Amino acid sequence: MAGHTPAGSKRVARSGFARVVHGISTLAGWCAAAMIVAAVAITCQMIFIRFVLNGSTVWQTEAVIYLMIAATLVGLPYVQLLRGHVNVDLVPLMLPMGARRALALLTLGVSILIVGIMLWYGFEYWHFAWDRGWRSDTVWGVRLWIPYLALPVGFVLLLLQLAADFYGVLTGDDRPFGLEEK
Repeated sequence: MAGHTPAGSKRVARSGFARVVHGISTLAGWCAAAMIVAAVAITCQMIFIRFVLNGSTVWQTEAVIYLMIAATLVGLPYVQLLRGHVNVDLVPLMLPMGARRALALLTLGVSILIVGIMLWYGFEYWHFAWDRGWRSDTVWGVRLWIPYLALPVGFVLLLLQLAADFYGVLTGDDRPFGLEEK
């Protein structure tokens, strides 16, 4: 639709806080992409071992699962930075700029609250795994605090990006929902 910031276009941050957070979110996106590439490489290696060499695999399936989940969580702030999440903007398009701004602040505020709650419980879950020495019930027996670390890290990074977005809309540095004025 007219007036949209296309997904993937670069957002310019004016404040130092937003510039730092945008840089961190971009780095997180690169890390998530690297995890996906690693998962694909491990999958190819697993296929080669199983079907060409007729060998058994021990750790590959579990590693791919953990890498894909970590890539999803660590990649959240980059997707938020690019405004790549599913967005139904029918209501914001119909609103005048002041109401659009208020709605953006409300939705960002609620998002910050929900992600904060998820961060709390994600950290608690990671800490249980760390404190109690949990290991997976597989032959590999990976220490579960390692893959579970993606929970608090991903949610902290998403929380930072949401806070930067909130600050940008609040100060007028960023357009609500990335939409131009009518």
